[in-house]
Amino acid sequence: MSANPMSVVRIVDDDEDVRNSLKFLLEAEGWKTQVYANADEFLEKDNALIPGCLILDIRMPGTSGLMLQNRLIEAEYALPIIFITAFAEVGTAVMALRRGALDFLTKPINDERLLESVETAVSNDWKRRSSIEHSKKAHELVSLLTVRELDVARLVAEGLSNKQIAVNLGIAETTVKVHRTSIYRKLEVKTPLEIFKLLER
Repeated sequence: MSANPMSVVRIVDDDEDVRNSLKFLLEAEGWKTQVYANADEFLEKDNALIPGCLILDIRMPGTSGLMLQNRLIEAEYALPIIFITAFAEVGTAVMALRRGALDFLTKPINDERLLESVETAVSNDWKRRSSIEHSKKAHELVSLLTVRELDVARLVAEGLSNKQIAVNLGIAETTVKVHRTSIYRKLEVKTPLEIFKLLER
């Protein structure tokens, strides 16, 4: 993917030269950036609603990169993280990646590798947010169904005919037809497969 103008790449590093260098590299490729000198500044000022990713230094005075990662996990702030460090710390890298970091790069940073990681991270963040929105929409639509309509919807999703559903639920086939029509209207779908996908979400 190319740089997404609606995304922001956050850079958290206590080294001003590193911040400026990364900012210059990313903006030259069309990315919007936001730089922070430390973790506390990031936590205070960053807007979690804006998609993107976080380039995060491991070693910083005060709140370290790993400590910030833990705080973000606790806050359920799932912004993809690309860790950077001047030290090749295998144990730290493994720990960071196990906790969900997307990548772990050592300084001096390979520009091409960083740009590839940023593209992947931002793409992943957009997909995650899209999936959440689809799930919310599915929940809202399904919540419109009555208890009986939900029973019918589940059987429709399994591919059962009106007659089979009627026998299964002990109701008249005409009643099933009425429920089925209402289900398609409320869920804004046209096929049993679409009902199945909504219920699965």
